Amino acid sequence: MRQQIEIKRKQLFEYAANYGINSQLTIKCSQELDLLLNRLDQNLYHIQSA
Repeated sequence: MRQQIEIKRKQLFEYAANYGINSQLTIKCSQELDLLLNRLDQNLYHIQSA
């Protein structure tokens, strides 16, 4: 999952640089990164709670 996050983060930076931060493509990529980060956070929380 961490590798997916890094790939998505790089993609986000590329989109922001090429299309701007207000581009729908950049916003969608940012939302996808948010989902990945939230999933990682939930997984880590469940591991710590167990």
